[in-house]
Amino acid sequence: MNRYPIWKYLIIAITLVIAALYTLPNFFGEAPAVQVSSLKTMVKIDDSTVDRVQEALKAADVQAQEVVLDGNSVRVRLDSPDTQLRAKDAIQKALVNAADPSYIVALNLVSRSPAWLRSVHAMPMYLGLDLRGGVHFMLQVDMQAALTKRVDSLAGDLRLNLREKSLRYEDLRREGQGLQMRLPDAATVEAVRKLIDEQFADLQVRTEPDGAKTRLLASIKPEAVRRVQEQALKQNITTLHNRINELGVSEPVIQQQGLDRIVVQLPGVQDTAKAKDILGRTATLEMRLVDESAEARAAELGGGLVPFMSEKFLERDGRPIILKKQVVLTGDSLTDAQPGFDSQTQQPKVDLTVDAKGGRIMRDVSRENLKKRMAIVLFEKGKGEVLTAPVIQGELGNRFQISGSMTTVEANDLALLLRAGSLAAPMEIIEERTIGPSLGAENIAKGFNSVTWGFLVIVAFMAIYYMLFGLFSGLALAVNLLLLVSVLSMLQATLTLPGMAAMALALGMAIDSNVLINERVREELRNGAAPQAAIHAGYERAWATILDSNITTLIAGLALLIFGSGPVRGFAVVHCLGILTSMFSAVFFSRGLVNLWYGRQKKLKSVSIGTVWRPDASTKP
Repeated sequence: MNRYPIWKYLIIAITLVIAALYTLPNFFGEAPAVQVSSLKTMVKIDDSTVDRVQEALKAADVQAQEVVLDGNSVRVRLDSPDTQLRAKDAIQKALVNAADPSYIVALNLVSRSPAWLRSVHAMPMYLGLDLRGGVHFMLQVDMQAALTKRVDSLAGDLRLNLREKSLRYEDLRREGQGLQMRLPDAATVEAVRKLIDEQFADLQVRTEPDGAKTRLLASIKPEAVRRVQEQALKQNITTLHNRINELGVSEPVIQQQGLDRIVVQLPGVQDTAKAKDILGRTATLEMRLVDESAEARAAELGGGLVPFMSEKFLERDGRPIILKKQVVLTGDSLTDAQPGFDSQTQQPKVDLTVDAKGGRIMRDVSRENLKKRMAIVLFEKGKGEVLTAPVIQGELGNRFQISGSMTTVEANDLALLLRAGSLAAPMEIIEERTIGPSLGAENIAKGFNSVTWGFLVIVAFMAIYYMLFGLFSGLALAVNLLLLVSVLSMLQATLTLPGMAAMALALGMAIDSNVLINERVREELRNGAAPQAAIHAGYERAWATILDSNITTLIAGLALLIFGSGPVRGFAVVHCLGILTSMFSAVFFSRGLVNLWYGRQKKLKSVSIGTVWRPDASTKP
C-alpha cells in the first residue's frame, strides 16, 4: 500500500544530485579579478586578447589563478586584492593606449567555483545591489523631446512631398506636438489630405477656416505617440546597455520603470562620477565618401601623406582607410535600421531608413558617385571608427541597404549599433543612491541568519510535535530549500534582499503542506484506521487541500510578478518558485521517506507521529 516503485526513488535521487550540483557553486564565494572588455562595440575580444593579457601578466611577474575568455570579456582570477591591483596596472599598461583606448580594464569579482562545475554551467546566483553594494540611478526620459524630434522629421518629409506634388501652401511649421499650414483653396486641401492619408499614416488631420483660406492641422495619432515613446525608451535602454559595458559590470540591471523612466543598478561599482559620465555619454554617426585618389591609397599603405580635406580612420579589421572630411549625412537623419537577408544573394544585409532631407541628399550623392565607396563612421569621445564602407551600387533614396561580407550576427550587431548609437531622447537623473559593500555584506549576513534560524526553529518544532513524522517534514523542508536555491542558480537569477525574505517565507509556507498531511494521518488514526491505511489516506486526502491552497497562493505571486516592478518582482520570482518546489518536496519526497521507513513493515502496529487523542468510548451514546 505504502510503497514507491524503484523509478520514483530514482527520480528523487537524480533530482537531489542535480539540485546539489547546481547549489554547490554558491558556497565557494568570490575571488578578486580583473575584467578586460571592449570600449568600442566593434572591437572584438578573442583568443588573441587572452594571449596579450597573459603576456602582460608574465612580464609583470603576476601569478594568475585563471585567465579565461568569458563572452565579450577576458576574466583574470587572482588570489588577493594586492595582486589584483598589480595585475590591473600591468594589463592597463599593455593594452590601453591613451591615443586610442580600445579596451577597458576594470576591477571585478568572479566566482571561485572549480572548472568542473563551470563546465556543466553550474554557476552561483547573482547578488543584487542591496547585497553586493553599488550605485542605483533612476533616469527620467524626456518624451516630449522624442515627440518633437519625430514631428520635426515629419515636417521635413511633408515639405518634400508637397514640393514634389507641386502643391501650394503657406506657413508650414510645428505647433506643439503637431503641424499646421495654410492652404489656398478646397482642391488643395483635398489633395493634401489625400497625400497625408497615403504617405503619413502616423498623422491625423483636421481643418478650420482662416479667413479666405483654410488652416490644416496635423497631429500625431495616439497609437503613434505610444509607439514613438516605446521606441525611444527601448533605444535608450539598448544604448545604456552598450555604455555600461565600459564599466566592466558583470550583471547590471537596466529595466523600464513605468512609461518614461529607466532604472539602472550597477552592483560592485562605487565610483558614481564615472558611472554618470558613462550614462551621459554621447555617440554620433556620420556617412562620408571614401577618398579613392592615388594619394589616398598611398597614404593607406603608409607611403604618403593624407590628402588635404581628407582624414585617416581605421576599419573593423584594423586596416587604415582615408575618408573625405565632408560629411554626407549624420545619424540625426537615420530613422530606422533593421537586419535582414538580400532577396537575390540571400546574404545578410542591413536596411536603413532616413528622413526626407536625408533621402534627397542620398539621391544626389549616390547619383554622382556610383561604384564608389561610402563609409559609416561612429564617433565616441572624439574618436571615429569605420563600421562599414560598402560600394554604392545604384541611386539611393530614403531607404537603402548595406550588404557585403558580414555574418548574420554582424548584421544584427550593426543594425543595433546604428539604431542605438546615441540616445533617442535626453534623460535626467532624478534619483541616485550609493550602497557600500560593507552594508551589502551585512545584508547578506542578516538574510542568511533569518533563513537559517527560521529553518532550524521550524524543524525543531516539527520534531517535537510530530516526532519521526516531524523529522521527515524537516528533511522535506531542507530539500525544498535545496531545490529553490538550485533553480535560482540554474536561471542565473539575481538574488536581492526581498528575494531572501521570500525564501524565508517559502519555508513557513512549505511546512504547511506537511502539517496538513500529518494532521490528516492523525485524524485517520483517531478514527480507528490501521497505521498503514492511515498513512495512505492521510497523503491521498490532504493532496486536494494542498493543491488548492498552493494554486491560490501561486495566483497571487503571479499577479505580483506581472504587475510589480523592481523589488516586488524579485520577491515574486522567489515566491512562485518556492511554491512549485514545495509541491515536490512536501508531498512527493516526504512520502518517499515515509514509504521507505514504514512501507516494508507488513504488520505495522504504530507510527511515531506524536500524541493521538482518541474520543472516550464511554461518552458515546
